[in-house]
Amino acid sequence: MKNGKLTAIIPVREGSQRVKNKNIKSFAGKTLLELKIETLKKVDGLDEIIVTSDSLVMLDMAKKLDVTTHLRDDYYASNEVNNSDFMYNLATITDSEYIMYSPCTSPLLSSETISECIYKFRNSDVECICTVTSQKHHMWLEGKPLNYDPKNSPNSQNLPDIYSMNYGCCILSKEDMLEMRNVVTMNPTFHITDEIESIDIDTEFDFMVAEFVYNKLHNVS
Repeated sequence: MKNGKLTAIIPVREGSQRVKNKNIKSFAGKTLLELKIETLKKVDGLDEIIVTSDSLVMLDMAKKLDVTTHLRDDYYASNEVNNSDFMYNLATITDSEYIMYSPCTSPLLSSETISECIYKFRNSDVECICTVTSQKHHMWLEGKPLNYDPKNSPNSQNLPDIYSMNYGCCILSKEDMLEMRNVVTMNPTFHITDEIESIDIDTEFDFMVAEFVYNKLHNVS
């Protein structure tokens, strides 16, 4: 059993490109950042929540919700930093033995699902656990079918299991995160989320869909 300290890190930044100020833009009467913090506060097995940002507005919002804050260097919140350097930097901001990467962009991922991921991680020998989305589609890559034979095409439900990382919740040791410069190791355990919890906000359209679904599920008018 993994009894070490587990810290959730919520990275937010001022300069989001495709959806301007998406982390503090009104979403179902609140903001994505507020909703993520509220969700994580309901999770079993977390020891600390850290919001890291270059935005004083976002850090002030986090302080009001009584979580730890970290002022991120501008470079690590810019478009210049690559994903590996960004992830490595995140791992350096805590002395926690284990880290959960928990972005705001998955507002429909429930506290129950996150708690289940933590339980699996703590009570087994898994190296890391990551939420993923099952892709049951006829897929092509570089002009060739990736997962089926067009001359003997199966029904979509019978296609092989291909998963895409949705990054709603990724848990691993700090040591592995530093070594891999990523939140996914070479031997991940996948936790498949359904089509609702898998929603990830990357574009304005994603934002609209996520808010519509959230409002329907939570009876927000």
